Amino acid sequence: MTAFVALLRAVNVGGTGKLPMATLKSLCVDCGFADVATYIASGNVVFTTRKSESAVQKALAAALADYAGKPVGVLVRTAAEMAGVLACNPFAQAPANRVVAIFLDAPPPADCLTKASHVRDEQFALGAREIYVHYGDGMADSRLRIPAAAAGTARNLNTVARLAQMAAALESR
Repeated sequence: MTAFVALLRAVNVGGTGKLPMATLKSLCVDCGFADVATYIASGNVVFTTRKSESAVQKALAAALADYAGKPVGVLVRTAAEMAGVLACNPFAQAPANRVVAIFLDAPPPADCLTKASHVRDEQFALGAREIYVHYGDGMADSRLRIPAAAAGTARNLNTVARLAQMAAALESR
């Protein structure tokens, strides 16, 4: 069985897209996933399954669309990929709560960072299927826009570390 992390886009943020984590857990069980656990109320779930990454993404996206009545973005990583996101953090010296990984379905275009707008003190770098952003003064006042990240979902590196840990624990069982 492979351990996966699924990251939902725009769930329980700013009062929109409410999805109780108990419901997310139930939907995952209904998809045939095992050892399901959620982490904080922003659409993070870990589980095991014999399905492929693309089958996991399709099954969960379909279940969420049925529940919500509209598409819900789902990005999926294996336990090893999640550990890799953490290990490849180019801003490891920065506080983890000021660095995010923006998860994407595909590798980011090589020129995507040159298309960023409203850049102030933020620093960014490309990952395998992620864009890393270090918000020097914090995210609250940032107006940074990265067009290639529009269909992605961001998690700070504290959350990435915890999800990687949870997935690794499932993988080692």
